[in-house]
Amino acid sequence: MLTATLGYPRIGKKRELKKALESFWRGQSSEADLLKTQAELEEQNWQEQLQVGIDRIGVGDHSLYDHVLDWSCRLGIVPPRFSSLRGWQRYFTMARGKEGIPALEMTKWFDTNYHYLVPEIGTAWQDPDFSDFLSTVQRAQRLLGQRAVPIVLGPLTFLLLSKRELELGEAATRLTEGYVFLLQELQRLGVAEVQMHEPALVGSDADQYQDLYHKTYVRLAQVGVPLQLVTYFDDLGAAYTWVMQLPVAGISLDFTRGDNLTLLQKYGFPSDKQLGVGIVDARNIWRIQPGAVLKTIETIQSITTKIRLQPSASLQFVPYDVQLERNLPAPLRDVLSFAQQKLGELRWLADYLADRKTGQEQLQLIEQQWQAFAAFSPVNPAVRERLTHLSPADLERPLPYEKRKDLQPQLPLLPTTTIGSFPQTPAIRQLRVQYKRGEISQREYEQAIDAAIAECIRSQEEIGLDVLVHGEFERTDMVEFFGQQLQGFAFTEHGWVQSYGSRCVRPPIIYGDINRPQPMTLREFQVAQSLTPKIVKGMLTGPVTMLNWSFPRIDISRREQALQIALALREEVADLQAAGAKIIQIDEPALREGLPLKRERWGEYLTWAVDAFRLAAAVAQPETQIHTHMCYSEFGDIIEHIQRLDADVLSIENSRSNNATLLEIAEAGYKHQVGNGVYDVHSPAIPSVAQITTQLRLGVEKIPVQQIWVNPDCGLKTRQWEEVIPALQNMVRAAQKLRAELSGTN
Repeated sequence: MLTATLGYPRIGKKRELKKALESFWRGQSSEADLLKTQAELEEQNWQEQLQVGIDRIGVGDHSLYDHVLDWSCRLGIVPPRFSSLRGWQRYFTMARGKEGIPALEMTKWFDTNYHYLVPEIGTAWQDPDFSDFLSTVQRAQRLLGQRAVPIVLGPLTFLLLSKRELELGEAATRLTEGYVFLLQELQRLGVAEVQMHEPALVGSDADQYQDLYHKTYVRLAQVGVPLQLVTYFDDLGAAYTWVMQLPVAGISLDFTRGDNLTLLQKYGFPSDKQLGVGIVDARNIWRIQPGAVLKTIETIQSITTKIRLQPSASLQFVPYDVQLERNLPAPLRDVLSFAQQKLGELRWLADYLADRKTGQEQLQLIEQQWQAFAAFSPVNPAVRERLTHLSPADLERPLPYEKRKDLQPQLPLLPTTTIGSFPQTPAIRQLRVQYKRGEISQREYEQAIDAAIAECIRSQEEIGLDVLVHGEFERTDMVEFFGQQLQGFAFTEHGWVQSYGSRCVRPPIIYGDINRPQPMTLREFQVAQSLTPKIVKGMLTGPVTMLNWSFPRIDISRREQALQIALALREEVADLQAAGAKIIQIDEPALREGLPLKRERWGEYLTWAVDAFRLAAAVAQPETQIHTHMCYSEFGDIIEHIQRLDADVLSIENSRSNNATLLEIAEAGYKHQVGNGVYDVHSPAIPSVAQITTQLRLGVEKIPVQQIWVNPDCGLKTRQWEEVIPALQNMVRAAQKLRAELSGTN
């Protein structure tokens, strides 16, 4: 039985790619240095898969920033504003922008926490250039031989994820010819097959593109290269029957999400195709439970025996190697599986199915380890009891928004603030490392953090911001920080995954019931508020974001986990309020991210997701203003659920989406206050007063000025102080300028 992979982590076990990128951006290393690091990481990945014995190794998925951006450049889809640039300067400007040249829009890759750069398909295209991809394939062939299988982002997924000026059919026809040229070049290299990744096929709207898929794949099939059509993240739903008829050599299905198994049982599988069985979960870090997995494979084998075993998707969504984790409790570590372990699981499954006698000892060991973990995983009867007694009243603020808004802080027109974090300098990061290693005492650590808070408060006062934040210098990550103080979360040392570009995160692992032993943010809030007469926001991460940005449990529902987190945050809101916090921000940037890919499942998710936020926030008194922040998501089709959050102020990413989010909110008649994200914090460019003023004027045209706040589009932790200070100064000047104009006309 064959095994295959669909992609692998690309940042390096020690985040070598992140370090190489940031060194290159700072001008401390050369292009050659950067490309050398990338090639070394790619080849390490291939070697790991080869050593385990994977039969078909996906290659070409590595990227210096984002694989969708890579395909935009290869296909010649380069917007005119970048056309004067060349090489890596153009590539990274498309990714990050520069003064006078805004970057491509960035949004979430389906329902993951990975961000991709949205292609802009205009009328003018450059000639395709696949030389970098073809060179990579050739390197892989020298190392792997026929095991090397090129990974290509499919034309229809690329197209459907793009912003287009061209009519869909015309764009598809032009795009397809670029793919035909690529396949011809791969054919000359003698590749045995090509993976064509089309995750858009699992969307609710796939049926309406049936003719387009058929036309496109008939044209691609004419080249004669065997294509493995790869889908993941959900089942094919109503598209199943016609997808089976596409002229491809094989089709890969995800058997860890959705219900492809039922579709397979109902409709069968074509005898002339090979089925890629996505049986090892590429989106979570739990080891397989052999009984359930083997039963699924046996059911599939009763329908078709022409199968290969593979992860459900690319392994880029999990860390590299659990064996690097020395400090996790053994009962937990023994049931974890990162990318390298998932390769081993594939090989073991294939070998066990070939000869069950040889795998019995390992099978028994895995089952014993799961039993040991079940006895170890913390259970909190009090938390479970609280959840069983929740009532609708627990989700309601004491007064409706219209009655409480006048009781809340009265601020100038167009009040200015930030999203929460300020730059995490090397000194701040080193301080946390020293404290973690025991090199400085808790008192020394807190004194240093308090000094950073004081400097941050002073800077914000000098800039002239109306509502301040403490800067979050004690926080490594907006989820990790809270999880480290909650029972039921575990943390890795090396469990990094890529969020976008050089941005990496270490998702916590939820392994038991969640409980808050003590306040988590109170000390730093009180320090900050004592330093200024201005309002300082209490800053929390919301329950749905904490869930979606963690690796969740698999023994209870995501709903129950979200509500457990919400109960802990509810206690924190109450403590902040009692300590004098007049504004508390509960960020939910991942609310949309968790939305099921099938629209028919939206209602259930949005019900419990919104309920979790309301459970956390409803303890706030009418006088306490609740803010939330959401970024890099489209809201138009879920705006009624955003309204149901009942947050007093919703701050949004708006600059990188070309005001699309603001316009959606305005068109929906959103009645609460809106923080207009007026500049892109992911770009090193410093926005001008004129640029921000233009952004604000559009907001005032669309939404009553009394509803508008002014803020950057996200937190500032990844920026430098020399960028942040002038950018915020310009933001405040723009708000003050427009405020004066509006006051003068009233």
